[in-house]
Amino acid sequence: MRYTEQHKEETRERILDEASQRLRRDGICGTGLAPLMQGVGLTHGAFYAHFPTKQALVDAALDTAVEQSLDRWPTPEDMAQLRAFIDDYLSPQHRDDPGHGCPLSSLAAELGLRGTPSANTDVLVARYARRLDACTLEAGPHHGLVALAAMVGALTLARGVMDQPTSQRILAAVRAALSLPDAVTDNAPAAPAGPAAE
Repeated sequence: MRYTEQHKEETRERILDEASQRLRRDGICGTGLAPLMQGVGLTHGAFYAHFPTKQALVDAALDTAVEQSLDRWPTPEDMAQLRAFIDDYLSPQHRDDPGHGCPLSSLAAELGLRGTPSANTDVLVARYARRLDACTLEAGPHHGLVALAAMVGALTLARGVMDQPTSQRILAAVRAALSLPDAVTDNAPAAPAGPAAE
């Protein structure tokens, strides 16, 4: 049975939507083709009518994830919208639903570790960095947590972007932002208690 081009395109979009969620939720290595195709009601063999390789699917699904993220968080037009973007991005709901969340937080580390940085990472880094230029850091008593989050995030993004000058700028910007007093002592406040600290 031959399907129309419209049907084939609609099926491809269903696969991409499912794949973009699974990649963000389970990672690239954790997303198998057979379960993915079963999730959209198709056989494993039908995959190759739409994508020549898994890597081709990953690239296209990352495009979809970027589009969905930019739709969820459009460019803020004022400070109130920027505040809303930051609050939603750092919310428990976003934390607990990676399949519908930002691909930077769920996939940038894996892309970097696999040695397959993505131009999609570059796009989101550039877009989000521009909109966050208005921010100033108010760490209060939590300087250590903010610094650690910035360092881990910087390394993750620097590994995940494709453009090497951008990668260098990410690392250099966070190094420069984390200023230290002339003398460093061991009298820093203790880390917050938690399961890892016990």
